[in-house]
Amino acid sequence: YEIRLKLSKEVLTIQKQDVICVSGSVPNANHRTVKLRRQPVGGLGLSIKGGAEHKVPVVISKILKDQAADQSGMLFIGDAVIQVNGISVEGATHEEVVQLLRNAGDEVAITVQYLREAPSFLKLPLGSPGPSSDHSSRASSPLFDSGLHLNGNSTNTAPSSPSSPTANEPKYEKRWLDTLSVPLSMARISRYKAGTNKLRSNAFEVLALDGISTGILQFCSAQESADWLRALSTNISDLTLQNMKMANKCCSASDQVIHMGWVNERLQGEDSPQLYTFKFLALKGSSFYIFSTPPVSTLDWIRAEKTYNLCEVLFKIHKLWLNNDCWLQANLYLGIHQDYELENQRPYCFSVVVGHGKSHYFNVEQGSELAIWEKSFQRAIFLEVQRTGSKTFTCSWQGESLCFTLDFAVGFTCFDNKTKKILWRFKFSQLKGSSDDGKTRVKLLFQNTETKQIETKELEFQDLTAVLNCIHSFIAAKVASVDPSFIDSQFIARKYTYSN
Repeated sequence: YEIRLKLSKEVLTIQKQDVICVSGSVPNANHRTVKLRRQPVGGLGLSIKGGAEHKVPVVISKILKDQAADQSGMLFIGDAVIQVNGISVEGATHEEVVQLLRNAGDEVAITVQYLREAPSFLKLPLGSPGPSSDHSSRASSPLFDSGLHLNGNSTNTAPSSPSSPTANEPKYEKRWLDTLSVPLSMARISRYKAGTNKLRSNAFEVLALDGISTGILQFCSAQESADWLRALSTNISDLTLQNMKMANKCCSASDQVIHMGWVNERLQGEDSPQLYTFKFLALKGSSFYIFSTPPVSTLDWIRAEKTYNLCEVLFKIHKLWLNNDCWLQANLYLGIHQDYELENQRPYCFSVVVGHGKSHYFNVEQGSELAIWEKSFQRAIFLEVQRTGSKTFTCSWQGESLCFTLDFAVGFTCFDNKTKKILWRFKFSQLKGSSDDGKTRVKLLFQNTETKQIETKELEFQDLTAVLNCIHSFIAAKVASVDPSFIDSQFIARKYTYSN
Protein backbone atom coordinates (compact mmCIF):
# COMPACT_ATOMS: atom_id res chain seq x y z
CA TYR A 1 0.00 0.00 0.00
CA GLU A 2 1.07 3.53 -0.63
CA ILE A 3 2.83 5.57 2.03
CA ARG A 4 4.76 8.82 2.09
CA LEU A 5 8.17 9.33 3.69
CA LYS A 6 9.30 12.44 5.55
CA LEU A 7 12.97 12.69 6.49
CA SER A 8 14.47 14.96 9.12
CA LYS A 9 17.97 14.92 10.60
CA GLU A 10 16.97 12.62 13.45
CA VAL A 11 13.74 10.86 12.41
CA LEU A 12 12.24 9.04 9.42
CA THR A 13 8.46 9.46 9.52
CA ILE A 14 6.03 7.21 7.65
CA GLN A 15 2.78 8.86 6.64
CA LYS A 16 -0.40 7.07 5.59
CA GLN A 17 -3.55 8.50 4.10
CA ASP A 18 -6.59 8.77 6.36
CA VAL A 19 -9.98 10.43 6.27
CA ILE A 20 -10.50 12.98 9.03
CA CYS A 21 -13.38 15.21 10.03
CA VAL A 22 -12.42 18.86 9.53
CA SER A 23 -15.69 20.41 10.73
CA GLY A 24 -19.05 19.47 12.21
CA SER A 25 -20.07 16.96 14.88
CA VAL A 26 -18.76 13.41 14.69
CA PRO A 27 -20.92 10.88 16.59
CA ASN A 28 -18.68 7.99 15.47
CA ALA A 29 -15.16 8.98 14.46
CA ASN A 30 -14.52 5.69 12.64
CA HIS A 31 -17.77 5.32 10.71
CA ARG A 32 -19.46 7.75 8.32
CA THR A 33 -23.01 7.43 7.06
CA VAL A 34 -23.55 9.17 3.74
CA LYS A 35 -26.94 9.61 2.03
CA LEU A 36 -26.82 9.54 -1.77
CA ARG A 37 -29.59 10.23 -4.28
CA ARG A 38 -29.31 7.93 -7.26
CA GLN A 39 -29.05 9.85 -10.56
CA PRO A 40 -30.63 8.65 -13.82
CA VAL A 41 -27.26 8.92 -15.53
CA GLY A 42 -24.31 7.66 -13.53
CA GLY A 43 -26.29 6.11 -10.70
CA LEU A 44 -24.48 6.46 -7.38
CA GLY A 45 -21.28 7.55 -9.13
CA LEU A 46 -19.01 4.96 -7.55
CA SER A 47 -17.49 1.53 -8.14
CA ILE A 48 -16.63 -1.23 -5.66
CA LYS A 49 -14.19 -4.12 -5.41
CA GLY A 50 -13.76 -7.02 -3.03
CA GLY A 51 -16.00 -9.38 -1.11
CA ALA A 52 -16.06 -12.07 1.57
CA GLU A 53 -15.24 -14.80 -0.98
CA HIS A 54 -11.76 -13.28 -1.23
CA LYS A 55 -11.54 -12.65 2.53
CA VAL A 56 -11.39 -8.89 1.99
CA PRO A 57 -14.00 -6.19 2.63
CA VAL A 58 -15.96 -4.52 -0.14
CA VAL A 59 -14.13 -1.28 -0.85
CA ILE A 60 -14.95 1.81 -2.93
CA SER A 61 -12.47 1.61 -5.80
CA LYS A 62 -13.61 4.51 -8.01
CA ILE A 63 -15.51 7.75 -7.54
CA LEU A 64 -16.77 9.41 -10.70
CA LYS A 65 -16.16 13.14 -10.92
CA ASP A 66 -19.22 15.39 -10.46
CA GLN A 67 -21.50 12.41 -9.74
CA ALA A 68 -23.46 11.72 -6.55
CA ALA A 69 -20.66 10.15 -4.46
CA ASP A 70 -18.18 12.86 -5.50
CA GLN A 71 -20.61 15.72 -4.78
CA SER A 72 -21.32 14.40 -1.28
CA GLY A 73 -17.72 15.20 -0.31
CA MET A 74 -17.88 12.41 2.27
CA LEU A 75 -16.83 9.32 0.31
CA PHE A 76 -13.27 8.38 -0.70
CA ILE A 77 -11.46 5.67 -2.60
CA GLY A 78 -10.40 3.13 0.01
CA ASP A 79 -13.62 3.39 2.07
CA ALA A 80 -14.86 -0.05 3.18
CA VAL A 81 -18.64 -0.42 2.92
CA ILE A 82 -20.04 -1.36 6.35
CA GLN A 83 -23.81 -0.94 5.88
CA VAL A 84 -26.29 -0.24 3.08
CA ASN A 85 -29.57 1.31 4.32
CA GLY A 86 -28.80 0.00 7.81
CA ILE A 87 -28.12 -3.56 6.64
CA SER A 88 -24.66 -4.84 7.60
CA VAL A 89 -22.55 -6.09 4.69
CA GLU A 90 -19.30 -6.74 6.57
CA GLY A 91 -19.45 -10.47 5.82
CA ALA A 92 -21.21 -10.21 2.46
CA THR A 93 -19.95 -11.42 -0.89
CA HIS A 94 -19.31 -9.04 -3.75
CA GLU A 95 -22.48 -10.09 -5.59
CA GLU A 96 -24.62 -9.63 -2.47
CA VAL A 97 -23.41 -6.05 -2.03
CA VAL A 98 -23.92 -5.33 -5.75
CA GLN A 99 -27.54 -6.55 -5.58
CA LEU A 100 -28.19 -4.65 -2.36
CA LEU A 101 -26.95 -1.37 -3.88
CA ARG A 102 -28.87 -1.94 -7.12
CA ASN A 103 -32.17 -2.52 -5.28
CA ALA A 104 -31.72 0.06 -2.53
CA GLY A 105 -34.00 2.64 -4.15
CA ASP A 106 -33.33 6.24 -5.09
CA GLU A 107 -32.23 7.28 -1.58
CA VAL A 108 -29.28 5.16 -0.44
CA ALA A 109 -27.61 5.45 2.98
CA ILE A 110 -24.07 4.00 2.89
CA THR A 111 -22.03 3.60 6.07
CA VAL A 112 -18.30 3.38 5.44
CA GLN A 113 -14.97 3.21 7.26
CA TYR A 114 -11.69 4.27 5.61
CA LEU A 115 -9.05 1.57 5.32
CA ARG A 116 -5.58 3.07 5.74
CA GLU A 117 -4.03 -0.11 4.42
CA ALA A 118 -6.24 -0.69 1.41
CA PRO A 119 -6.27 -4.23 -0.06
CA SER A 120 -3.60 -4.74 -2.68
CA PHE A 121 -6.13 -5.62 -5.38
CA LEU A 122 -7.41 -2.03 -5.16
CA LYS A 123 -4.14 -0.88 -6.76
CA LEU A 124 -4.03 -3.51 -9.49
CA PRO A 125 -5.26 -2.58 -13.01
CA LEU A 126 -7.29 -5.77 -13.32
CA GLY A 127 -9.85 -4.19 -15.63
CA SER A 128 -13.27 -2.66 -15.45
CA PRO A 129 -16.33 -3.82 -17.36
CA GLY A 130 -17.59 -1.31 -19.87
CA PRO A 131 -21.16 0.04 -20.23
CA SER A 132 -23.52 -2.87 -20.61
CA SER A 133 -26.96 -3.94 -19.53
CA ASP A 134 -25.56 -7.41 -18.97
CA HIS A 135 -25.25 -7.99 -15.23
CA SER A 136 -23.29 -11.19 -15.62
CA SER A 137 -21.11 -12.76 -12.97
CA ARG A 138 -18.07 -11.26 -14.72
CA ALA A 139 -19.51 -7.76 -14.37
CA SER A 140 -19.91 -8.40 -10.64
CA SER A 141 -16.50 -10.00 -10.15
CA PRO A 142 -14.79 -8.89 -6.91
CA LEU A 143 -11.60 -8.27 -8.92
CA PHE A 144 -13.36 -5.84 -11.26
CA ASP A 145 -14.80 -2.42 -10.59
CA SER A 146 -18.53 -2.99 -10.22
CA GLY A 147 -19.90 0.41 -11.01
CA LEU A 148 -22.21 1.22 -13.89
CA HIS A 149 -24.48 -1.76 -13.22
CA LEU A 150 -25.17 -0.38 -9.73
CA ASN A 151 -27.51 2.16 -11.35
CA GLY A 152 -30.60 0.16 -10.55
CA ASN A 153 -34.01 1.15 -11.92
CA SER A 154 -34.76 4.74 -11.06
CA THR A 155 -38.48 5.58 -10.67
CA ASN A 156 -37.81 9.24 -11.39
CA THR A 157 -38.78 10.47 -14.85
CA ALA A 158 -36.89 13.74 -14.45
CA PRO A 159 -33.29 14.25 -13.39
CA SER A 160 -33.03 14.46 -9.61
CA SER A 161 -30.94 17.03 -7.86
CA PRO A 162 -27.54 15.73 -6.83
CA SER A 163 -26.90 15.07 -3.18
CA SER A 164 -24.69 17.57 -1.44
CA PRO A 165 -23.57 18.16 2.16
CA THR A 166 -25.66 20.58 4.20
CA ALA A 167 -24.30 23.19 6.57
CA ASN A 168 -24.94 20.96 9.61
CA GLU A 169 -23.26 17.87 8.18
CA PRO A 170 -19.63 17.15 9.06
CA LYS A 171 -16.99 17.71 6.40
CA TYR A 172 -14.24 15.20 5.72
CA GLU A 173 -10.89 15.35 3.98
CA LYS A 174 -8.33 12.73 3.02
CA ARG A 175 -4.92 13.72 4.38
CA TRP A 176 -1.43 12.29 4.90
CA LEU A 177 -0.98 11.67 8.63
CA ASP A 178 2.13 10.66 10.59
CA THR A 179 1.71 7.03 11.65
CA LEU A 180 5.21 5.82 12.51
CA SER A 181 8.39 7.59 13.58
CA VAL A 182 11.70 5.74 13.31
CA PRO A 183 14.59 7.33 15.26
CA LEU A 184 17.74 7.34 13.13
CA SER A 185 20.31 7.48 15.93
CA MET A 186 22.11 4.09 15.84
CA ALA A 187 19.57 2.85 13.26
CA ARG A 188 20.54 0.28 10.62
CA ILE A 189 19.49 -0.34 7.02
CA SER A 190 19.17 -3.64 5.18
CA ARG A 191 18.63 -4.24 1.45
CA TYR A 192 18.93 -8.02 1.71
CA LYS A 193 16.15 -10.59 2.00
CA ALA A 194 16.44 -12.28 5.40
CA GLY A 195 18.62 -15.38 5.38
CA THR A 196 19.80 -14.88 1.78
CA ASN A 197 22.26 -12.93 -0.33
CA LYS A 198 19.43 -11.65 -2.55
CA LEU A 199 19.76 -7.91 -2.93
CA ARG A 200 16.60 -5.86 -3.26
CA SER A 201 17.36 -3.51 -6.14
CA ASN A 202 14.62 -0.99 -5.29
CA ALA A 203 13.70 -1.67 -1.67
CA PHE A 204 15.16 -1.67 1.83
CA GLU A 205 14.20 -1.75 5.49
CA VAL A 206 15.17 0.67 8.27
CA LEU A 207 15.43 -0.72 11.80
CA ALA A 208 15.71 1.55 14.83
CA LEU A 209 17.79 0.84 17.93
CA ASP A 210 14.60 0.30 19.98
CA GLY A 211 13.33 -2.37 17.58
CA ILE A 212 10.92 -0.21 15.56
CA SER A 213 10.98 -1.15 11.88
CA THR A 214 9.63 0.56 8.79
CA GLY A 215 8.94 -2.78 7.16
CA ILE A 216 10.03 -3.20 3.54
CA LEU A 217 9.98 0.16 1.76
CA GLN A 218 9.63 -0.46 -1.98
CA PHE A 219 10.31 2.41 -4.38
CA CYS A 220 9.20 3.00 -7.96
CA SER A 221 12.75 2.74 -9.29
CA ALA A 222 16.23 1.65 -8.23
CA GLN A 223 17.40 5.25 -8.68
CA GLU A 224 14.81 6.55 -6.19
CA SER A 225 15.72 3.76 -3.77
CA ALA A 226 19.44 4.59 -4.07
CA ASP A 227 18.76 8.30 -3.44
CA TRP A 228 16.76 7.56 -0.27
CA LEU A 229 19.35 5.04 0.89
CA ARG A 230 22.11 7.63 0.49
CA ALA A 231 20.13 10.34 2.28
CA LEU A 232 19.26 8.06 5.22
CA SER A 233 22.82 6.74 5.49
CA THR A 234 24.16 10.29 5.59
CA ASN A 235 21.83 11.26 8.45
CA ILE A 236 22.63 8.07 10.39
CA SER A 237 26.37 8.71 9.93
CA ASP A 238 26.00 12.32 11.14
CA LEU A 239 24.13 11.15 14.26
CA THR A 240 26.75 8.45 14.88
CA LEU A 241 29.43 11.12 14.71
CA GLN A 242 27.53 13.16 17.32
CA ASN A 243 27.33 10.09 19.59
CA MET A 244 31.07 9.52 19.16
CA LYS A 245 31.83 13.12 20.16
CA MET A 246 29.65 12.78 23.27
CA ALA A 247 31.33 9.48 24.21
CA ASN A 248 34.80 10.96 23.69
CA LYS A 249 34.10 13.75 26.18
CA CYS A 250 34.10 11.08 28.89
CA CYS A 251 37.25 9.35 27.61
CA SER A 252 40.93 10.12 27.92
CA ALA A 253 42.98 11.20 24.90
CA SER A 254 44.35 7.66 24.55
CA ASP A 255 40.91 6.03 24.68
CA GLN A 256 38.97 7.95 22.02
CA VAL A 257 36.38 6.39 19.69
CA ILE A 258 37.78 6.52 16.15
CA HIS A 259 34.78 5.02 14.36
CA MET A 260 31.72 2.85 15.00
CA GLY A 261 28.69 1.60 13.11
CA TRP A 262 26.53 -1.30 11.96
CA VAL A 263 27.73 -4.08 9.65
CA ASN A 264 26.52 -7.56 8.66
CA GLU A 265 28.69 -10.45 9.85
CA ARG A 266 28.67 -13.77 8.01
CA LEU A 267 28.02 -16.62 10.40
CA GLN A 268 30.79 -19.18 10.70
CA GLY A 269 30.36 -22.72 9.44
CA GLU A 270 29.96 -24.44 6.09
CA ASP A 271 26.24 -25.01 6.67
CA SER A 272 25.38 -21.32 6.62
CA PRO A 273 27.40 -19.49 3.92
CA GLN A 274 24.46 -17.17 3.22
CA LEU A 275 23.49 -16.36 6.80
CA TYR A 276 24.44 -12.93 8.08
CA THR A 277 23.61 -11.20 11.32
CA PHE A 278 23.80 -7.55 12.34
CA LYS A 279 26.81 -6.55 14.45
CA PHE A 280 27.92 -3.17 15.77
CA LEU A 281 31.65 -2.52 15.45
CA ALA A 282 33.72 0.08 17.27
CA LEU A 283 37.34 1.21 17.12
CA LYS A 284 38.17 2.74 20.48
CA GLY A 285 41.52 3.36 22.12
CA SER A 286 43.64 0.21 21.87
CA SER A 287 40.77 -2.14 21.00
CA PHE A 288 38.51 -3.37 18.22
CA TYR A 289 35.05 -4.22 19.64
CA ILE A 290 32.23 -6.39 18.28
CA PHE A 291 28.79 -5.86 19.85
CA SER A 292 25.35 -7.35 19.23
CA THR A 293 23.81 -4.00 20.27
CA PRO A 294 25.47 -0.55 20.33
CA PRO A 295 27.09 0.67 23.56
CA VAL A 296 25.03 3.54 24.94
CA SER A 297 26.76 3.93 28.32
CA THR A 298 30.31 3.61 29.63
CA LEU A 299 29.42 0.28 31.28
CA ASP A 300 28.35 -1.20 27.93
CA TRP A 301 31.95 -1.22 26.65
CA ILE A 302 32.87 -4.12 28.94
CA ARG A 303 29.91 -6.14 27.58
CA ALA A 304 31.28 -6.56 24.06
CA GLU A 305 30.97 -10.00 22.47
CA LYS A 306 34.58 -9.84 21.26
CA THR A 307 37.49 -7.50 21.97
CA TYR A 308 40.82 -7.53 20.14
CA ASN A 309 44.00 -5.48 20.42
CA LEU A 310 44.27 -3.23 17.36
CA CYS A 311 47.98 -3.97 16.87
CA GLU A 312 47.15 -7.67 16.47
CA VAL A 313 44.42 -7.50 13.81
CA LEU A 314 44.63 -7.18 10.04
CA PHE A 315 42.00 -5.39 7.92
CA LYS A 316 41.44 -6.88 4.44
CA ILE A 317 39.29 -5.61 1.55
CA HIS A 318 37.75 -8.24 -0.71
CA LYS A 319 38.55 -6.93 -4.20
CA LEU A 320 36.46 -9.60 -5.94
CA TRP A 321 33.25 -8.13 -4.58
CA LEU A 322 34.23 -4.66 -5.79
CA ASN A 323 34.79 -5.91 -9.33
CA ASN A 324 31.47 -7.74 -9.39
CA ASP A 325 29.73 -4.68 -8.05
CA CYS A 326 30.62 -2.52 -11.07
CA TRP A 327 27.86 -4.00 -13.24
CA LEU A 328 25.54 -4.30 -10.24
CA GLN A 329 25.65 -0.58 -9.43
CA ALA A 330 25.32 0.28 -13.11
CA ASN A 331 22.09 -1.71 -13.31
CA LEU A 332 20.78 -0.23 -10.07
CA TYR A 333 21.21 3.32 -11.35
CA LEU A 334 19.74 2.46 -14.76
CA GLY A 335 16.63 1.29 -12.93
CA ILE A 336 16.71 -2.30 -14.21
CA HIS A 337 14.38 -4.37 -12.03
CA GLN A 338 15.98 -7.68 -11.19
CA ASP A 339 16.63 -9.86 -8.17
CA TYR A 340 20.36 -10.36 -8.09
CA GLU A 341 21.67 -13.71 -6.87
CA LEU A 342 25.37 -13.18 -6.27
CA GLU A 343 26.10 -16.82 -5.36
CA ASN A 344 27.16 -16.27 -1.75
CA GLN A 345 28.80 -13.00 -2.71
CA ARG A 346 27.91 -9.57 -1.41
CA PRO A 347 29.40 -6.30 -2.59
CA TYR A 348 31.32 -4.13 -0.10
CA CYS A 349 32.91 -6.89 1.99
CA PHE A 350 35.90 -6.88 4.28
CA SER A 351 37.39 -9.21 6.87
CA VAL A 352 39.35 -8.67 10.05
CA VAL A 353 41.98 -11.34 10.69
CA VAL A 354 42.49 -11.93 14.42
CA GLY A 355 44.56 -14.32 16.53
CA HIS A 356 45.08 -18.04 15.96
CA GLY A 357 44.27 -17.79 12.25
CA LYS A 358 40.64 -16.82 12.81
CA SER A 359 38.82 -14.01 11.01
CA HIS A 360 35.52 -12.13 11.02
CA TYR A 361 33.85 -11.54 7.64
CA PHE A 362 31.72 -8.40 7.29
CA ASN A 363 29.52 -6.69 4.70
CA VAL A 364 28.28 -3.08 4.54
CA GLU A 365 25.54 -1.52 2.41
CA GLN A 366 27.51 1.12 0.48
CA GLY A 367 30.97 1.67 -0.99
CA SER A 368 31.34 4.90 0.99
CA GLU A 369 30.93 2.91 4.24
CA LEU A 370 33.61 0.46 3.14
CA ALA A 371 36.01 3.33 2.41
CA ILE A 372 35.38 4.84 5.85
CA TRP A 373 36.00 1.52 7.63
CA GLU A 374 39.23 1.00 5.69
CA LYS A 375 40.58 4.44 6.57
CA SER A 376 39.35 4.21 10.19
CA PHE A 377 41.04 0.86 10.81
CA GLN A 378 44.27 2.21 9.33
CA ARG A 379 44.14 5.33 11.50
CA ALA A 380 43.18 3.47 14.69
CA ILE A 381 45.98 0.93 14.23
CA PHE A 382 48.59 3.61 13.52
CA LEU A 383 47.57 5.61 16.60
CA GLU A 384 47.77 2.51 18.78
CA VAL A 385 51.22 1.58 17.44
CA GLN A 386 52.52 5.08 18.18
CA ARG A 387 50.90 5.11 21.64
CA THR A 388 52.19 1.65 22.54
CA GLY A 389 55.69 2.18 21.18
CA SER A 390 56.61 -1.47 21.55
CA LYS A 391 55.11 -4.96 21.86
CA THR A 392 56.84 -8.01 23.30
CA PHE A 393 55.88 -11.65 22.64
CA THR A 394 57.26 -14.75 24.30
CA CYS A 395 58.58 -17.34 21.88
CA SER A 396 61.02 -20.24 21.66
CA TRP A 397 63.59 -21.72 19.35
CA GLN A 398 65.37 -25.06 19.74
CA GLY A 399 64.14 -25.36 23.32
CA GLU A 400 65.24 -21.90 24.40
CA SER A 401 62.73 -19.49 25.95
CA LEU A 402 63.02 -16.17 24.12
CA CYS A 403 61.33 -12.76 23.92
CA PHE A 404 60.63 -11.02 20.62
CA THR A 405 60.10 -7.24 20.74
CA LEU A 406 58.74 -4.87 18.10
CA ASP A 407 59.78 -1.30 18.84
CA PHE A 408 58.52 1.63 16.76
CA ALA A 409 61.84 3.47 17.12
CA VAL A 410 64.32 0.59 17.20
CA GLY A 411 62.83 -2.24 15.10
CA PHE A 412 63.16 -5.98 15.88
CA THR A 413 64.91 -7.29 18.98
CA CYS A 414 65.25 -10.86 20.27
CA PHE A 415 66.61 -11.56 23.75
CA ASP A 416 66.91 -14.43 26.21
CA ASN A 417 63.92 -14.55 28.55
CA LYS A 418 66.02 -15.54 31.56
CA THR A 419 69.26 -13.59 31.18
CA LYS A 420 67.72 -10.68 29.18
CA LYS A 421 70.77 -10.86 26.92
CA ILE A 422 70.11 -9.42 23.44
CA LEU A 423 70.65 -12.14 20.82
CA TRP A 424 70.08 -9.98 17.74
CA ARG A 425 68.59 -6.65 16.64
CA PHE A 426 67.55 -5.31 13.21
CA LYS A 427 65.84 -2.18 11.90
CA PHE A 428 62.51 -2.37 10.07
CA SER A 429 64.29 -1.46 6.83
CA GLN A 430 66.50 -4.55 7.17
CA LEU A 431 63.59 -6.98 6.92
CA LYS A 432 63.71 -8.35 3.36
CA GLY A 433 61.24 -11.22 3.54
CA SER A 434 59.52 -13.84 5.64
CA SER A 435 57.82 -17.24 5.47
CA ASP A 436 55.82 -19.33 7.92
CA ASP A 437 54.25 -22.76 8.23
CA GLY A 438 50.78 -21.36 8.94
CA LYS A 439 50.85 -22.82 12.45
CA THR A 440 53.54 -21.70 14.89
CA ARG A 441 56.89 -21.18 13.09
CA VAL A 442 58.14 -18.17 11.13
CA LYS A 443 61.38 -17.36 9.31
CA LEU A 444 62.43 -13.71 9.18
CA LEU A 445 65.01 -12.71 6.56
CA PHE A 446 67.19 -9.73 7.50
CA GLN A 447 69.99 -8.07 5.52
CA ASN A 448 73.19 -7.40 7.47
CA THR A 449 74.13 -3.73 6.90
CA GLU A 450 77.88 -4.50 6.93
CA THR A 451 78.16 -7.78 5.02
CA LYS A 452 74.97 -7.27 2.92
CA GLN A 453 74.31 -10.95 3.52
CA ILE A 454 70.83 -12.30 4.32
CA GLU A 455 70.50 -13.71 7.83
CA THR A 456 67.62 -16.06 8.62
CA LYS A 457 66.07 -15.98 12.09
CA GLU A 458 63.59 -18.71 13.00
CA LEU A 459 61.13 -18.38 15.88
CA GLU A 460 58.14 -20.30 17.22
CA PHE A 461 55.09 -18.52 18.70
CA GLN A 462 51.98 -19.76 20.46
CA ASP A 463 49.80 -17.31 18.44
CA LEU A 464 51.65 -16.78 15.18
CA THR A 465 48.78 -14.86 13.50
CA ALA A 466 48.77 -12.15 16.19
CA VAL A 467 52.54 -11.71 15.86
CA LEU A 468 52.45 -11.46 12.05
CA ASN A 469 49.58 -8.97 12.21
CA CYS A 470 51.52 -6.93 14.75
CA ILE A 471 54.62 -6.90 12.50
CA HIS A 472 52.41 -5.69 9.63
CA SER A 473 50.90 -2.95 11.85
CA PHE A 474 54.27 -1.66 13.03
CA ILE A 475 55.82 -1.62 9.54
CA ALA A 476 52.77 0.07 7.99
CA ALA A 477 52.74 2.68 10.77
CA LYS A 478 56.45 3.27 10.25
CA VAL A 479 55.97 3.80 6.51
CA ALA A 480 53.00 6.11 7.22
CA SER A 481 55.10 8.25 9.54
CA VAL A 482 57.74 8.63 6.82
CA ASP A 483 55.48 9.01 3.77
CA PRO A 484 51.75 9.59 4.52
CA SER A 485 50.95 10.03 0.81
CA PHE A 486 52.06 6.46 0.11
CA ILE A 487 49.56 5.06 2.60
CA ASP A 488 46.77 7.21 1.14
CA SER A 489 47.48 5.71 -2.28
CA GLN A 490 46.92 2.20 -0.87
CA PHE A 491 43.27 2.71 0.12
CA ILE A 492 41.47 0.22 -2.13
CA ALA A 493 37.86 1.03 -1.24
CA ARG A 494 38.29 4.80 -1.33
CA LYS A 495 40.04 4.63 -4.70
CA TYR A 496 37.24 2.46 -6.08
CA THR A 497 34.46 4.66 -4.68
CA TYR A 498 35.93 7.91 -6.05
CA SER A 499 36.69 6.46 -9.49
CA ASN A 500 33.07 5.33 -9.84
